[in-house]
Amino acid sequence: MSEFLVGLLGERLVNSEKAEVDVQSLGAKLSLVGLFFGCSLNGPCKQFNSSLCEFYSRFKKSSEHKEKLEIVFISSDQDQKHWQGFLQEMPWPALPFKDRHKKMKLWNKYKVTSIPSLVFVDAATGKIVCRNGLLVVRDDPKGLEFPWGPKPFAEVVAGPLLRNNRQTTDPSSLEGHYVGVYFSAHWCPPCRSLTRVLVESYRTIKESGQKFEIVFVSADRSEDSFKQYFSEMPWLAVPYSDEARRSRLNRLFGIQGIPTLILLDAEGHVITRQGRVEVLNDPECRLFPWHPRPVLELSESNAVQLHEGPCLVLFVDAEEEGELDPAKELIQPIAEKLMAKYKAKEEEMPLLFFVAGEDDMSDSLRDYTNLPEAAPLLTILDMSARAKYVRDVEEITPAVVEQFVNDFLAEKLKPEPI
Repeated sequence: MSEFLVGLLGERLVNSEKAEVDVQSLGAKLSLVGLFFGCSLNGPCKQFNSSLCEFYSRFKKSSEHKEKLEIVFISSDQDQKHWQGFLQEMPWPALPFKDRHKKMKLWNKYKVTSIPSLVFVDAATGKIVCRNGLLVVRDDPKGLEFPWGPKPFAEVVAGPLLRNNRQTTDPSSLEGHYVGVYFSAHWCPPCRSLTRVLVESYRTIKESGQKFEIVFVSADRSEDSFKQYFSEMPWLAVPYSDEARRSRLNRLFGIQGIPTLILLDAEGHVITRQGRVEVLNDPECRLFPWHPRPVLELSESNAVQLHEGPCLVLFVDAEEEGELDPAKELIQPIAEKLMAKYKAKEEEMPLLFFVAGEDDMSDSLRDYTNLPEAAPLLTILDMSARAKYVRDVEEITPAVVEQFVNDFLAEKLKPEPI
């Protein structure tokens, strides 16, 4: 376990007294690490840190599992004095301020898109145990549910579900169905926009004979808002009054923002967390239930995924429909191979794959990242690290792409700033 943690966090951490902490000394009984992503200048991070300190102190004093948990602070501070001041409030160690490369690797590995964020990972494997530790601290202040691992969807959603005619149904009605778990709120304009599209998608899928249902999990700020919003929806909802169940579903799927649409198969396993993108990209629902595709065509609706981690983007000279197909066929085997490898390891894909033609979206991306106008152009873009990697060759072949990907994953490439 200690060897794995050294690979994940480095050999040394630092504590509030500026002393080094040997990662291998964290304890043989350690089984869970909470990675706290935050920043000293962020108000919600300061507020959450206070709650986390209370939680941590209580857990270390009274829990029978006190030796099995440690927290590590992963800062996005740019100023060392601010970082040091924030660290002095913490009873746990932190990644050293100067180790920015390790910080970015952790942000990318665990797909952190907002702060504060607390991700619980298995100390022996690094696999995610719980994505949304903020809700653990709020909902389980005594740590009685340690280690907060995922439970089956059917268990978490158990309880009456509402229809918008005020009748209720049992979750057993979901058995044998694809299920969309829809996290949304009336106060959120992107949510309302997506809901209008999703209503049409829902009807299209139902009319095609597919067994499909959606469960709305509200983030509204009042029951009246919930009722008004839910009246527009033809599917089911968790009762607004059942805050505990809504929170457990948020925790189960590690929701970091709304709108989010999670697609589940008939066994309750996640098909995709990108339901929002899929619905917007496929209004006729031809690709339902939207299993992840190895290679995506860059569009306005899926460009948001460029900010979720490193992405390989192959720019080509293509303006008409179908002209991107040769580019997709070139990189698809490499993407499929990588996808299979990480699926077998039960880990997130470390790299997404896109092809981009000649359009406004591609032009905007080139401008933003200061890329040359050449086509074809092979790149890897890491927006969160503000880094890019460009392979400048006369001919892009599968061998060139595979070597580029392998060198990136082995950290052999030198980044250029975005």
